Amino acid sequence: MTRPIIGIIGNTYLINDQYPSHAGGTMNSEAISLVSGCLPLIVPSDPRFVTVDELLDTCDGFLFTGGRPNVHPAEYGEDETEAHGEFDRCRDAITLPLIRACVDRGQPFFGICRGFQEVNVAMGGTLYPEIRDLPGRMNHRMPPDGSLEEKFAIRHDVHLQEGGVFHQLLGATCVRTNTLHGQGIKTAGSRIVIEGHADDGTPEAIMIKDAPGFTLSVQWHPEYNATQDPVSQILFRAFGDAARDWAARLGARRPVRPSVA
Repeated sequence: MTRPIIGIIGNTYLINDQYPSHAGGTMNSEAISLVSGCLPLIVPSDPRFVTVDELLDTCDGFLFTGGRPNVHPAEYGEDETEAHGEFDRCRDAITLPLIRACVDRGQPFFGICRGFQEVNVAMGGTLYPEIRDLPGRMNHRMPPDGSLEEKFAIRHDVHLQEGGVFHQLLGATCVRTNTLHGQGIKTAGSRIVIEGHADDGTPEAIMIKDAPGFTLSVQWHPEYNATQDPVSQILFRAFGDAARDWAARLGARRPVRPSVA
């Protein structure tokens, strides 16, 4: 049986500070292939190369990944400041309308870190440019030094809403996660339900109310060690099941793209 296709949103990088590329972390592909049981397909997130409609027709679900650039504050009505960091307007132009389209269609997606923030912005929410500058908040950023294992190490609890989707899925009201983000939710977008918070009140797990499909997003990075971490396994397996359900329901209705001469 053909595996469902998951579009992994790529990020723009310069290789050796010269050669432009679109890339996705290997751990994303590993989680999608080995845990979700789906076919990973890296998406060049640039409207010059792909359209939202083409992506919707091609993929059965989407992984909105983390990335160093942040959503541009103009997307939620604020001015750019130095605290907002780097941007990728081409990715904004693809992901934000793609998220809204998935919500409307019931097409599954899973948001991670920047992807979590994109989902909130796509639904009309706003972001804090720097969580660690807020009174009473911890530093959620990736440690600047150490090995990959040390940077992605489990660092804090996430408290989940009792009876919520995450609680039902994970079978717990508190899970331990890593944390590697600078920004976070300021105001929740329309239909965004915050189901998980860190000890300092930072939103960490969200879903979209009354959406017909899988719409879970987390502020941490479950793709790291996803084949071994119990929380990550449950999340990625559930995402894979949702993609399989979508592919099965779509069946023969998937459009066939004409060949290009």
